[in-house]
Amino acid sequence: MRIPTTEINLELSPQSRLDLIDVNQRVAEHFGRLLGRYRRVLYYSYHTTAGYFEQSLCQRLNNNRDRLQRWVHSFQRLFPPQADYRHDQLQLRSELSDEQRENEPRNGDSHLTFIGSGLTNCVTYQNRADQPVYFVDLDGTYGEVRRRRQTTVVGFNRETVACEFQVEIPVSHHPIDSVSLKDLRLGLFEDLQELLRRHEIVHGRVDLALEPWESHAGLTVNEYETLLMKHDLIEVLRNPFRFMAEKGKSMWGNPRAIPGKAINYAKYDLVHVVNDFLDALGLSESLVERVVDKFLAVPASRFLWMKRGVSLLVTDPGELGDGRIVEGTYQSPILVQWKRARSRTRRLKVRLVRFH
Repeated sequence: MRIPTTEINLELSPQSRLDLIDVNQRVAEHFGRLLGRYRRVLYYSYHTTAGYFEQSLCQRLNNNRDRLQRWVHSFQRLFPPQADYRHDQLQLRSELSDEQRENEPRNGDSHLTFIGSGLTNCVTYQNRADQPVYFVDLDGTYGEVRRRRQTTVVGFNRETVACEFQVEIPVSHHPIDSVSLKDLRLGLFEDLQELLRRHEIVHGRVDLALEPWESHAGLTVNEYETLLMKHDLIEVLRNPFRFMAEKGKSMWGNPRAIPGKAINYAKYDLVHVVNDFLDALGLSESLVERVVDKFLAVPASRFLWMKRGVSLLVTDPGELGDGRIVEGTYQSPILVQWKRARSRTRRLKVRLVRFH
């Protein structure tokens, strides 16, 4: 008799701040070919600075660890560590105790890299047990501390849609904004849990996706911390090079050292440093302005690999026949917009999926 689903829980220990861990290899080491019987596999991360890339992106990069690492590095250059992130100004974080402020990692860069690079908490792959599937940790160590990470792997053969509907999410009049979909005022998670009970879904997935006509918006699963979402992310959406520019300022101390790289470094300033750059190096204003204009003309959505849909795992942690939405301690599905919505709402399509 074929078992409908198999669920595996793994603890991972990253070796460095940025670490890519082959979860399929770990499963094979501990459980042999257990997943080989299934056509599809879901991978779930319980963290907001560590997750998975969609299978389509990994295939475009040939499932190659080095190429995936280079992909991540390109976004880490946009969001360098120790830039002026409000999230990292721990004295402003009123939700933290004094003890937590002593131990809280300053990792605003990792959160923004997670959001911007297309990492997500939950992916479903066509099963290729012989190919690597990488758990990508952006914040695996801080100081002498190595984090302990959790991931769940679920093998299954088929999925069916048990329920599908639309929901309108109110958004503010601000053109750039973010909304936590776990906000109790929305009542969305309560409604989802009731529907899971009504449709008797014990093992499955909840899919949330923007409707096709909803433009200039995206979805992510991350920490809905006020300084991160209402300040740092908004700064990025206004100017994707904002934090790169802040770190790049140190390069202007000796402008004669970099004349051969003038065009590349022009990307750093965009807002704050263009005029100083032109004055210091005596470059052709028209040449540099053409380069800068090209970068300013590209919207934030082109720089950020912002997703239009996210998924949540449904499982039965107590094995009581009661399916629940799985979520990490700090995880929240978040709707982000970078242009004002026409009707002050955004419409999502919601699907409740059952695994077989």
